[in-house]
This record gives sequence, C-alpha cells and structure tokens, in this order.
Amino acid sequence: MKSLLRRGCLTGFIGIMLLAASPILWRSAVKVYYHRDMYAPTEAPQHQVAVVFGAAVYGNGRLSPVLRDRVDTAIALYEAGQVERIIVSGDNSSSYYDEPGSMMAYAIERGVDPADILADRAGHRTYDTCYRAGHVFEIESAILVTQAFHLPRALLTCAALGIDVVGVTADRRPYRDAGWYEIRETAATLVAAWDVMRREPPPLVEATPPLDQPTTLQFAGD
Repeated sequence: MKSLLRRGCLTGFIGIMLLAASPILWRSAVKVYYHRDMYAPTEAPQHQVAVVFGAAVYGNGRLSPVLRDRVDTAIALYEAGQVERIIVSGDNSSSYYDEPGSMMAYAIERGVDPADILADRAGHRTYDTCYRAGHVFEIESAILVTQAFHLPRALLTCAALGIDVVGVTADRRPYRDAGWYEIRETAATLVAAWDVMRREPPPLVEATPPLDQPTTLQFAGD
C-alpha cells in the first residue's frame, strides 16, 4: 500500500513538474526557432513597413525607456532607408492615455515625415497589433520592432496570422526590469499559442483611426 501511495505521489509530482515546465519549454522553443529571423538594426533586410509595438507612456506623453528605444530604432531604420513607412501600435484605451499618439508625435519631432507614419490606436495587446496589421491595415510583410525579450512572441503571433515578418531588436540599454520581462514573456508566449490557435478577432478589429488617417495602409500621397 505504501509503495502504491509513493508511486502515486511520484507520478503526481512528475505531472506537476511537467506542467510547470511546459511554459518554459515552449518559450525556449519559440526563442530558438525565431532567432534566425531576429536582426540588429544595421543588418535588417529592407521592407516597406516597420511595425512598432507599444509600451508604457508616462505623464505628458513621455515615452518610457523601453518604448523610446523601440521608436528610436524604427526612426533609425527609416533614416537608413531600410523601411519606407512606420506603423506605431499601442493602447489608447482612454482619452488620457495614448501610446501610439505619443509614439507618432515623438517620431515626427525627430524628422519622420507625417505622411510616412500611421498610428494604430487599438493595439492593446501583441495579438491585437498583429491581427489588425493584417486584417485592418492589410500588411503582408513587415519588420517588427521591439526588444529581444518580446520579439519571439511578436514574430510567432504575426507569422501565425499570415504576415511575412522579421524582427529588429531595439535593445539600446540594459533594462532595470529585465528579469520581470522574461518571466512575463514566458507566460505570455504560452497565451500566444492559444491566441493563434483560436484566431478570434480582437474587440476593436473594426476600430477606425482618426479622420485624417485612412483605415487601410494608404498613406498621404499614395
């Protein structure tokens, strides 16, 4: 009887450990698979469009260090002629919080032609940004711009939704919360697998950009 109990406990323990390890194993597999599609900014192949993922914005529209590095990297690609246009996508869930608006204003202040940048104000999650890139803005291929900790999940999500993508790392400095970002990405990458299997439209898939911007990727002058 004791032997059976011990065997049952061991089996249960192994099951729990496998369940706990699965997000880590999945995250590791995604990182290895998409490593070949991740480039330093100066080595990235040319694409028409760069998609920049949102992150925290502070008061008065000031970009957090993580977000500023993403936008600065996209600007560098634009200035080098590696991309012709930029989509900035993020959370605009209230009139007091506007990630893409702040990103666009920052880029324009640094020389990006307003005709070459578009704000997607319904990119509340990575999945939303990727889904809307394909279904709303009709993007078929793009460079994804974000930090190395986030790129594998972004590449997985956009590629699974039918967009031909490569990634450019926006790591311009050490990040104080790097350990936390990695833990969060481990869980989020598992959720991404569920998202792309379901392929449910995000809540604001039909959201319309401001009136002075088109709903599809038709920039001023096209």
